[in-house]
Amino acid sequence: MSNMTNSFQFGASSNESVPVHGGTELTDEQMHAVSEQMRDIADVPAVEIIGAAAVHLMSAAAVKCGLAAEDNAAELQDLDEARKLITALAGFVTAAAPEIGSQHAAPLRDGLRTLQLAFREASSIPDEPGQGPGEKFTGPVY
Repeated sequence: MSNMTNSFQFGASSNESVPVHGGTELTDEQMHAVSEQMRDIADVPAVEIIGAAAVHLMSAAAVKCGLAAEDNAAELQDLDEARKLITALAGFVTAAAPEIGSQHAAPLRDGLRTLQLAFREASSIPDEPGQGPGEKFTGPVY
């Protein structure tokens, strides 16, 4: 095994600008900032990136279930959107669990289950067991 370091370069050489979506061009400073961000991401373990993505899905689902801390939490409730987010989270957690290990997956599963129960409680007509959001991945939640 060699002791090689990975280097990342975004775009063209240092004296060229790079067109991006919308026709704008990145300056050298912007290209350097993007390259730095790529290096930063390269240093982050996959389990942390997976956990962060799951937390974003959980947070959005909680707000859509009406669990926001603000006074207008009921106004922010959108169970159709919550269903989508919870189902995506369930698939994500189920797929990631074998890769990240039980010590990391357990809290994600707990959060998912809490959201599934909150969804059931918020629904005026609860889904049949096994038919709630994400339950095709997790099994029935009671």
